[in-house]
Amino acid sequence: MHILLAEDDEVLSDGISKALQQKGYSVDVFDNGVAAQQAAVGAKFDLIILDLGLPKLDGLSVLQRVRLQSKTVPILIVTARDGLHDRVSGLDLGADDYITKPFDLPELEARVRALLRRSTKSKDEELVLGELRFDVIGRRAFIKDVPLELSARELAVLEFLLQRAGRVVNKEQLIEYMYGWDEDVTYNAIEVNVHRLRKKIEAADVNIRTIRGLGYLLDVVT
Repeated sequence: MHILLAEDDEVLSDGISKALQQKGYSVDVFDNGVAAQQAAVGAKFDLIILDLGLPKLDGLSVLQRVRLQSKTVPILIVTARDGLHDRVSGLDLGADDYITKPFDLPELEARVRALLRRSTKSKDEELVLGELRFDVIGRRAFIKDVPLELSARELAVLEFLLQRAGRVVNKEQLIEYMYGWDEDVTYNAIEVNVHRLRKKIEAADVNIRTIRGLGYLLDVVT
């Protein structure tokens, strides 16, 4: 799951992004409204967390412009403005939910899960291949009913490969899916995560095959 976080408070954005990344989400952080709006209409995100008090372009304007592009992505407003007018304006412009500062991270995470659950009702809430099962909303993976202990990066690799089971995935696609725009990632980092994941799922009837010169392929062992 790929999340856009628009928040100009560096301490808060760092705390939110790290908390979500620990759950296996990929998070891109933007500290001003112009950059956030350009990213939101130019790339695919599963959720947008949007502060109203952004510099350069305020959050309500970002929200309005994203919705004008016919974006159906769920949007969670984060605001220090506790007035009824601001909350109503955000919801009327197309926000799906809001949370008022200060807040506890577990509450934010619960709202994120709830919005993602709503948005995936018409999609698969579970990804299944053979004995391997991935809970998209709960961010947990299982072999049969036995939970796997996976890192956030390993969860992201597994989710992406399951979404494209039976198809070759290259390293560039994994980097784009797993990491923020401002992160410098090497191919070696991808190789390490794939290697670790491969060992952890070896008890299942699936395998991550390396297709030389092309990438990786997740399929059922026959």
